[in-house]
Amino acid sequence: MYLLRTRSRSTASRRARVSANQFLVGFALVAVTVAGLLSYLAGSAPDGLDATTQRGCTVSEVGGVEQLDGTCIAQQANQHHPVNSPLAGYTVDGNGALTGVAGVLGVAAAFAILVALVRAIGARRRPAPTSDGTARSLAGRTP
Repeated sequence: MYLLRTRSRSTASRRARVSANQFLVGFALVAVTVAGLLSYLAGSAPDGLDATTQRGCTVSEVGGVEQLDGTCIAQQANQHHPVNSPLAGYTVDGNGALTGVAGVLGVAAAFAILVALVRAIGARRRPAPTSDGTARSLAGRTP
């Protein structure tokens, strides 16, 4: 009876464990799906900080460019540096129909940066090899 219990517990725990790589791949797939599909459902009306800074102004379009009329904080704002970049404004080269593609590219870029940082931190924590090729032990070292 004891052997059956031990065997069933170890099998269940093996099935329940998910490796870090499996988790990251699953997380990346969910993030790409959300960025690629749900971004088309997002509203174009300003919210949060944009809406707060535009209180007291009306937005009108003059010659294809938005213009603020009235008195509000947003009139003091300057354009950000990457305003002419390919992914500015959640579009691809200004094409608003490609919002999902811009979202997927943004998630891919953020994920690539995350992986690079994790690898750099992991490489920094690994013990340096000694002259004979074996790793030095960190035990016994005092900071």
